[in-house]
Amino acid sequence: MSEKDQTMTNRLVFTSSQAARFLGVSLATVRRWADAGHLDYYRTPGGQRRFSREQLESFIASMHQPQHRPPQSRAARAA
Repeated sequence: MSEKDQTMTNRLVFTSSQAARFLGVSLATVRRWADAGHLDYYRTPGGQRRFSREQLESFIASMHQPQHRPPQSRAARAA
């Protein structure tokens, strides 16, 4: 593991760019997910987003859980 990766592993608070790298997605995706309420964040006095490591790990874990699907109607099951 590189020194940069090790630093990322030990970090407790992430900028938007760091969160994107941690999650393996683009900066634009992190912004969209944050704006849609999928990722919790707080804003610094300067207005920049910050993401906690705990929240990002919780988000990753939630993505690995099976999705609950509503029961299908009998007609849909018969098809």
